[in-house]
Amino acid sequence: MAELDDVIAAVMNSPAITAKRSIGLVSEVLGASGWIDGPGDDGAAVDIGGSKVIACGEALWPPFVRADPFGAGVAAVLTNVNDVAAMGGLPLGIVDTIVADEATARTALEGMRYAARLYDVPIVGGHLTISDTPPSISAFAVGSADALLSTTHVRPGQDLVVAACTEGSMREDFPFFPSFDERGQDLAKDVRLLPEIARKGLAVAAKDISMAGLVGSLAMLLEWGTFGADIALEALPVPRGVPLAQWCTCFPCYGFLLTCEPGQTDSCVHAFTSRGLSAARVGGINGTGVIVLSAKGLSLPAFDLTTRQVTGLSRP
Repeated sequence: MAELDDVIAAVMNSPAITAKRSIGLVSEVLGASGWIDGPGDDGAAVDIGGSKVIACGEALWPPFVRADPFGAGVAAVLTNVNDVAAMGGLPLGIVDTIVADEATARTALEGMRYAARLYDVPIVGGHLTISDTPPSISAFAVGSADALLSTTHVRPGQDLVVAACTEGSMREDFPFFPSFDERGQDLAKDVRLLPEIARKGLAVAAKDISMAGLVGSLAMLLEWGTFGADIALEALPVPRGVPLAQWCTCFPCYGFLLTCEPGQTDSCVHAFTSRGLSAARVGGINGTGVIVLSAKGLSLPAFDLTTRQVTGLSRP
């Protein structure tokens, strides 16, 4: 019961989840839009001549850029690659924008170069301004998809799968779980599993586990349809030595939530485990609007989408 209580408390008090609410400003200004071709999903899917092009972007948290420009450069690539993959897309290129002093800009670009090589995706352009003002880094990605994984495909009755790399160690200064040394060049093929899974129909929806953590990212996955989910904490893939509450609210460098039709779940899980990644069916999707966590026969609500929004993005 203590462990379950710890997870619930960590989710309720997560500043990263709370910060997602500000995204609702986008709908206040631009109005409601479809979550596939406009704000809402991990990336926008743009139809060009019958093909789907995935476009997405990420701004790095300024205190993180100041404290660790190399890590921010890595994150600029990592977050975009994961977002494209979560849409069932193949990452094709990264564009970056940097405003910083020369030393910070150089170090950030070195981080981007490292990650671009690791994920086998080129940096194809961008913008650089050398300035003594507080540093700012943003990056954007383009990808292509033959079949989409989208939050708009989530339905009650689907299985919920968590796939992650559980090799690595948690950063002490930031809720981030890197696996760069442990997976190395394998990460490039790991992210390309998602478009393969989409093409084969093994999953219908996905979201990468990012700053909002596992439960917060799941709430974002379910928000479009105000769906709920039941999660058995004992089934979660968890790194050895990492407290469950910390794992459920951190940003793993490789972590994805997927929903599958029940007949495809085992094949979806096997696609990850056959590469040495951790994956498991951890629960199911329902129509309650409430995310419920269970452990050792006890269950508690962690997030109620009927009373609390995550992003506040509106739909038509």
